[in-house]
Amino acid sequence: MEIAENAALVVVDVQKGFEEGEHWGPRNNPAADDNIAALIDAWQGTGRPVVFVRHDSPKPDSPLRVGYGGNEFKEYVEQRRGKGDGAELLVTKSVNSAFYGAPDLDAWLKGVGARQIAVAGIQTNMCAETTARMGGNLGYEVFFALDATYTFDGVGPWGWTLGAEELARATAVTLHGGGFARVVRTEELVRAAGAVAA
Repeated sequence: MEIAENAALVVVDVQKGFEEGEHWGPRNNPAADDNIAALIDAWQGTGRPVVFVRHDSPKPDSPLRVGYGGNEFKEYVEQRRGKGDGAELLVTKSVNSAFYGAPDLDAWLKGVGARQIAVAGIQTNMCAETTARMGGNLGYEVFFALDATYTFDGVGPWGWTLGAEELARATAVTLHGGGFARVVRTEELVRAAGAVAA
């Protein structure tokens, strides 16, 4: 795996509101936050661009709504913002894809010359997956750090339910099988990012 010196890390919706378990239900991957932090550190430590994405929910009862404490980034993310030597961007959005936020993520990535993106964040099968899919459609080489994401149990039509881990695996299979992204582990990305920058 080769990670370009201007490959961008896109950190999706790592917000305090996702800690409200009574709203979201059971989740998977308790190691996700440590892995997200490791990726931010690796990208900032090698001067690569980092994009922090925040979901500003228009729903009045959402833990991610504007003006509510849950809208804020988790502490470990907020503490890292502005710390790297590389370019940094804050994108706000109210839909699933970070490419439909403000400012225009695609235009910014083109401006810094990035043709590769690494995606991490919350939720695996929602905003992280949608951002990765769209990145692939737009022609970026996308790396999806599966173990740097997490999601929650889900309910679908006809009473169908899937556990968080099943949904995460479905995302991995869809992204990989559909050619949208290369699904990887945090350790692989950190190692590759360090090797290129060394």
